[in-house]
Amino acid sequence: MQPTQEQTSELKKSCVNCGAELLYAPGTKELKCEYCSYTQDIPPSIKSFEELELKPYLEQLGSQSHSEKITMLHCKNCGANQHVEENYKSLHCVYCSMPLIIEDAYKDDWILPGAVLPFQIDQKKAHLIFKKWVNGLWWAPNKLQKASLDPQHTKGLYAPFWTFDAQLKSNYTGQRGEYYYVTKTVGSGKNRRTVRERRTRWYNTSGTVNGFVDDTLIKASQQKKGVIPTEVANWDLKQLETFHTGFLSGFVTEKYTVPLIDGHLSAKNEAKDIARRWIHSDIGGDTQRIDKMDMALSNETFKHILLPIYISAYMYNGKRYNFFVNGQTGAISGERPYSFWKIFLFVLMCLAILGVIIFVANL
Repeated sequence: MQPTQEQTSELKKSCVNCGAELLYAPGTKELKCEYCSYTQDIPPSIKSFEELELKPYLEQLGSQSHSEKITMLHCKNCGANQHVEENYKSLHCVYCSMPLIIEDAYKDDWILPGAVLPFQIDQKKAHLIFKKWVNGLWWAPNKLQKASLDPQHTKGLYAPFWTFDAQLKSNYTGQRGEYYYVTKTVGSGKNRRTVRERRTRWYNTSGTVNGFVDDTLIKASQQKKGVIPTEVANWDLKQLETFHTGFLSGFVTEKYTVPLIDGHLSAKNEAKDIARRWIHSDIGGDTQRIDKMDMALSNETFKHILLPIYISAYMYNGKRYNFFVNGQTGAISGERPYSFWKIFLFVLMCLAILGVIIFVANL
C-alpha cells in the first residue's frame, strides 16, 4: 500500500467575477454562480477511478493512501455525521431536521471517495416531485402540505457507499428434483373421484459455479432512523465520475460510519446469496436442494463512492417522517402521516349519507 498522505480539498470555490460561491449545477460538469451566472468547468480527471485491492486495506485499517481532514457536524438526535459548508443556508440535519450545533463541530479524517455519481436533477425539480407526491396523498394533514411548500425542507445529500467486486467460486453438492404425476382414486360412493397428484423424484448432483460479482453496493453509514428506502436506492453506477470536490459544492456530504471490514462482511453475505442462486440455476430441474456449498472469493477489490439523494424531514404529532427523492432518477418514496380529523369527518359524512338513504327508503 502507498504511505498515508493528507490531501487538501477545496470544498468552497469562489466566482472570479463577483466572489460569491460557485455551486455544482446538477446534470452538468460545471460550477455556476447563482448571482452573476458565471460558469466554470469541472476539470476532467487525468485518470479514471480505480478499484482498490481489498486485502491490504483490511490488514491495515486506517492506513489509507488518500485522506483529508474536514469539519464534521454530528447530529445528536439521529447520529448522522455530515459535512456542511461554511455558508450553507440551513444548519439542520438532513435526516431529522434537528439543528446542528456549530460548537459541536470537530475535525475528522475522511477517506477520499474514488468516485461520485453527480446529481442529475436540481433542488427545484426534486421539490416539485416531492410536492406532487404529497398533494396526491389521501388523508394527509394540512400541515404536511403546507410544509411541502417550503423548498428549504428538501436538501441534497451525497450518501456514502462501499462497492465490492470479486471473483466467486463455489463447489457444491445437492439434489435435483423433477416433478412427476400419478393418478389415483380417492373417496367412496358418490364422493369417489380421480385426482392427479404431484410428486418429486430426487437425484444427487454436484458441481462448481464461478463468475464475477460486480459492484455489490453496501450502505456505508447508519442512523437511528431515516434509512434510505430500497424503492429509491437504485442508481445507475455506470454513470459514476472520478471523484472531484466540485461535484460536492452546494450539497451536504455524509461521512461513512460503517467500517470497511463491516461493509466487507455484508458484501460476503450477499455473495453467498448470489452463489446460492447460481447453484440453483446450475442444478436445474423443477426444484433444488443444496446440501453443502464451499464459497471462495478472490481478486477482491473495493471503492468508496458517493451517491445523490434528496431528503425532506417533517415532524407531525411528535413523530418524524422522512421522504426521499433519488438525485439521479427522480424516484420518490417515504413514510406518511394520516390526519385523524380528515378520516373522522369522512366517516361521519358517510354515516350521515347512509342515514339519509335509510330515511328516504323508509318513507
